[in-house]
Amino acid sequence: MRILIYGAGAMGTSLGVLLTRGGVSCDLVTRNAAHVEAMQTCGAILLGNGEGTTAVSAYLPQDIDDRYDVIFLATRQRENREIAEFLLPHLEEDGAIVTVQNGLPEEGLAEVFGADRVYGAALGWGAELVSAGKVRVTSEEFRLALGAFGRGERLQEIAALLGRAANVSVGDLKEIRYAKLVVNASLSTLSAISGLTFGELAKKHKRRVLALMRETVAVAKAEGCRALVQNGHDIGKLFSSPFAGLILPIAIKKHKMIRSGMLKDIEAGRRCDVDFVAGAVVKAGERLHVETPKLRAAVSLVHDIENGLAELSPETLKLL
Repeated sequence: MRILIYGAGAMGTSLGVLLTRGGVSCDLVTRNAAHVEAMQTCGAILLGNGEGTTAVSAYLPQDIDDRYDVIFLATRQRENREIAEFLLPHLEEDGAIVTVQNGLPEEGLAEVFGADRVYGAALGWGAELVSAGKVRVTSEEFRLALGAFGRGERLQEIAALLGRAANVSVGDLKEIRYAKLVVNASLSTLSAISGLTFGELAKKHKRRVLALMRETVAVAKAEGCRALVQNGHDIGKLFSSPFAGLILPIAIKKHKMIRSGMLKDIEAGRRCDVDFVAGAVVKAGERLHVETPKLRAAVSLVHDIENGLAELSPETLKLL
């Protein structure tokens, strides 16, 4: 079976390393030429959880000359349509595209690949690119949840494949997506505004975190989600309870050192994916007639920071 990971940044590289260590041969592709050269020369180096060096096959996009049975998509979403059309001729006719992106990317991908070829996975660990060829894992466990956008004829096969890399659970894709969004639309967005880690936000700004979480849960319920399960717990219920303020720091303890990938984009002078994370919840809320004023304000603040109209600072959170 031919496997491609397209978008081998921090998360894509860590997934590729875990698959390779599990005996799954895969090609890692990224536009980052320095990262490709480092991996080709010295292997992919994980720091933190899973520490070690692993020999991998790494390429630039223009070097792809094969067709694949499964393509894992790990890029940012801003260019999803263009990337999907680029990858289409490289996917076997009965192949599967598995997006490990955050947000709700499957519907757009289905327009290119067809619904029955599209699957989604929520990766339950954090990672950051330290330097070319080096990725630091910022979580203690490797877990992921997998679901199908269409009929899911290859769901169990893909689950078994990913089971070589991490602890896999299979479930309803919409519930999987919104369970991840409860965290990303709140903590990741607020991290991009403040520069703070998830742990700092959960300790010092829990009221704002919980407000965004609860708006996301409300949209998820309107979408028909019955449970938003992470690590065996329904976080929709947990973070909507009267004890949510006490639960929050404990619930994200294993991820307390994570700083949002969107924050890193802003610090690097790049546009971030907030429109495809918190913004996706706002858009769904509009469609479902669910009010999301705090999420809408947070998205607007992120754009103000990107445009130089607001400061990236914990003080900016006071504007919410």
